[in-house]
Amino acid sequence: MQPNREKVILTGFMGTGKTTVGRLIATLLEYEFVDTDELIEMRHGPITEIFKRSGQDRFRELESAIAVELADATGTVIATGGRMMLDPENAANLAAGAHVFCLVARPEDIAERVAGSDRPLLDHEDPAARIEQLLDERHAGYSEFRAVDTSGREPVEIAADIVRQVQQAHNNRTPVDPSSTAPSMPRGLRAMLASWRRYRARGRR
Repeated sequence: MQPNREKVILTGFMGTGKTTVGRLIATLLEYEFVDTDELIEMRHGPITEIFKRSGQDRFRELESAIAVELADATGTVIATGGRMMLDPENAANLAAGAHVFCLVARPEDIAERVAGSDRPLLDHEDPAARIEQLLDERHAGYSEFRAVDTSGREPVEIAADIVRQVQQAHNNRTPVDPSSTAPSMPRGLRAMLASWRRYRARGRR
């Protein structure tokens, strides 16, 4: 289904599910998918090495260049790095004509999801405390965007929720009221959600 050819932007803290959910949204909308961190790594090497070799400022420069490059993208779902959309210039470049969603999750869920991963910003003696600190620092910036909670929810359910909101915004030609009643789930989304639940149920046996 292709309700329009605009952009869907996913922002939010690391471990909130931007890449996983973004790929599902792209599949459902028949859009292209871009993960900005993956794009940077493909061109410049691992993010951890960029931080070690050139520092965080260099990484932010690379993010800004990607934001300019993708500014005119259409029919694309873009999963951004956790801080990328908190930069006003990046947000201005990417958000124009786009549906922007901020994925959120409980700090304890984030800590569990990123445990064992190589995250430069969590290179800290107490990663859980560092997560809390960063979330607090970024709260005001993230709150500028429409929030979608991912804690305790399956990725395909989250993706279906966002697709419904994109469809509703397109149909109404007005911003979506998050408190409003969502339109019914299309048959294709219902089938995907049912399939995902069957898969998860088999995995728990």
